[in-house]
Amino acid sequence: MSEARWYAAYTSARHEKRVAEQMAGRAIEYFLPLYGSSRRWKDRRVHLQLPLFPSYVFVRIPMRERMRVLKVPGVVHLVSVNGLPVPIPDQEMERLRMGLSASLRAKPHPFLTVGRRVRIVRGPLEGLEAILLRHKGEARVVLSLELIQRSITVDLETDAVEPIAFRGFARVS
Repeated sequence: MSEARWYAAYTSARHEKRVAEQMAGRAIEYFLPLYGSSRRWKDRRVHLQLPLFPSYVFVRIPMRERMRVLKVPGVVHLVSVNGLPVPIPDQEMERLRMGLSASLRAKPHPFLTVGRRVRIVRGPLEGLEAILLRHKGEARVVLSLELIQRSITVDLETDAVEPIAFRGFARVS
């Protein structure tokens, strides 16, 4: 209860940046990864910074301080199972934070659960598992956060990933 852990805070739609500003003002440690996107409006092209995981801001707090987060305007709830907020493994969050700060090009992707599973063996995301989409000089992988059912794509060098061995049933003869 007193150890700070990472949690996913679900926000009102398109309120992620406002929630992050509020958390900064309240000295709550947060992580809001953004990506650049160009949009064409009627009369001009606009470059926007959008949340990589729409409707989510990650917070690092001790469980006993969850009300500080829940009182932030725009926060709907912490992602929970059976009414209890579920922490995201520290190692997974730290790898994600380090990887996304290392200027990797990432963007949102529909959540996937099937496909060729690979392990990232080199670089800032080393140790994370992903799903391979394609490889032609480089590998595009999908990283999924199961807890919030969200995914992102990241382009890596082909030799930075290796297949994960199939863990099927033993054959009975």
